[in-house]
Amino acid sequence: MNASHALPHPVFCTVVPPHLLRKAAQSPDSARADAALRTLEHDSGLRERRQVNALRGIAPSLVDAPAEGPARTVYDAQHRTRLPGRRVRAEGSEPVKDATVNRAYAGLGATYELFRQGFGRHSIDDSGLALDASVHYGEDYNNAFWDGRQMVFGDGDGDLFLDFTVSIDVIGHELTHGVTQYTANLTYSGQSGALNESMSDVFGSLIKQYSLDQTADQADWLIGAGLLGPNVTGVALRSMKAPGTAYDDDELGKDPQPATMDDYVNTSRDNGGVHINSGIPNHAFYVAATELGGKAWERAGQIWYDTLTGGQLASNAKFTDFARLSTAAAAARYGEGGAEHLALQKAWSVVGVPLAG
Repeated sequence: MNASHALPHPVFCTVVPPHLLRKAAQSPDSARADAALRTLEHDSGLRERRQVNALRGIAPSLVDAPAEGPARTVYDAQHRTRLPGRRVRAEGSEPVKDATVNRAYAGLGATYELFRQGFGRHSIDDSGLALDASVHYGEDYNNAFWDGRQMVFGDGDGDLFLDFTVSIDVIGHELTHGVTQYTANLTYSGQSGALNESMSDVFGSLIKQYSLDQTADQADWLIGAGLLGPNVTGVALRSMKAPGTAYDDDELGKDPQPATMDDYVNTSRDNGGVHINSGIPNHAFYVAATELGGKAWERAGQIWYDTLTGGQLASNAKFTDFARLSTAAAAARYGEGGAEHLALQKAWSVVGVPLAG
């Protein structure tokens, strides 16, 4: 039976989970604690505002989109929080002196290219939605987010986090929240919220792999590699290959992501653990992609895209729903009993998600 989706509603989705910032806010280092607390408080306010604005529908893009090709515009927020800021680079213009602006511009383009060339999708909404981004947001702002209309990047505080444009998968992650917003419209809580986060990690990783022309075995399968500051013990925000191993820091604690349902975390925080339990479907994708080998976006990514956009995935879907539908999508596109179908069956078995609810 087809899933019936309400009109797409924008949600406020950050790449750094609240649980990590809460840990940092308890640091005995007052500068570190203050920076984390400011980010937490700011994010909380934005999240409340987004819930109110959602009632008004999706805001239009800031500029008109062309019939073909990307329409990128990068703005400089100039360390303020009023968006979008001053326009500093538009589609087709030459690089500027600010490396942050150029990285944002390139990341928007890489995201557009994967969805266009890999899946035939014309921008985030499949109708040429312009891709807008604001950089240098706030003072020492330790996050990046999709606000339902555009990307926003903080510079980090130089201690916990560096400039949020340094990881192309972070850019792809946040823009993929927009793709989800316009397709399955997954509710941002519980397992559907964890699936929402996982979709962004999956396609964020694929965008990095596509831009580097990597095969599944060449990829690092890390989200946010190079983003952690010099005083943090870790390699990234999350690992799809080995959830729970991305960082292990004296103050920030250990990466809490589970790899299988045996360690599923029941919590009321973070919208029911959307940034934590996303490790389970993340790992399922990693298993499927490495089982199939080659370029991960070509088969495993296509199956995930088919599932996300196929109209069968309900907005309140559980892990078992996505497992069943993705396995069926593999059989529909590549044949029942084929390598792709078998890889999906293995992937969901490895993480302990049954194909029948």
